[in-house]
Amino acid sequence: MPTAAKRLARARALESMVRDVAREEILPRYLKSARNRKPDGSLFTEADLASQRRFTEVLPQFLSGAVLGEEMTATEQAHLWNEGGRGLWCIDPIDGTTNFANGIPLFAVSIAYLIEHEPVLGVVYNPITDESFYAARGAGAYLNGTELPLRQGASCLRDAIAGVDFKRISHHLGDELAVRPPYYSQRNFGSSALEWCFVAAGRLDVYLHGGQMLWDYAAGRLILDEAGGHAEALGGGSLMSGPAVKRGVIAAANPALFTEWATWVKTRS
Repeated sequence: MPTAAKRLARARALESMVRDVAREEILPRYLKSARNRKPDGSLFTEADLASQRRFTEVLPQFLSGAVLGEEMTATEQAHLWNEGGRGLWCIDPIDGTTNFANGIPLFAVSIAYLIEHEPVLGVVYNPITDESFYAARGAGAYLNGTELPLRQGASCLRDAIAGVDFKRISHHLGDELAVRPPYYSQRNFGSSALEWCFVAAGRLDVYLHGGQMLWDYAAGRLILDEAGGHAEALGGGSLMSGPAVKRGVIAAANPALFTEWATWVKTRS
């Protein structure tokens, strides 16, 4: 097992690579890529496909392992997951494609390296703001070289800024949050990977999302963990359940705030 210093150095080398690919494959296509729709109705663009192709080429040269990407068939994803216990890349080439396609500068590349189906390296990079969040297991989390969190967040739920995706939670819970919110204010940014990192950074205090796939949270969850936060699957069970399982997630910037937030959500779900 490499030392923490070596793991962190590897994470920094990875985030440098991610920056390069994003600048070469994503930025030149910003505001220029046509929208396309997948069978499930979600968007993809040429930038998604081009960056995934490039990452599929370069990541196994960095660390051994196949690349499981969002822009693959479910059959391909399941095969790679089942065969990838010793090392597997999990990527979302553009998390927040709708934002990207509409010129909203809140989207990110999300890259995680998994061993035994648990993330050990993670990078989330927004090429528009040039913010790179990265972490290595047991070695801390950083934003452009500054250790996370950036600020001390709320100490209690009533003072918290929440990230909540209303369209994927139950109507009952959504109504409770809209009419009787337990927090101070709420935001939604349209990029799950960035929202995880915003909790890690202290920009958000608590987080709730009703349905994320593996590539939405694999990197962000590690970054939050290494910043001292806590997250669980909404309703119980393991977050790392494979690429075919859509999971609700609940998270907070610290364990005490998580307990208060999770208790409130559980009693109203």
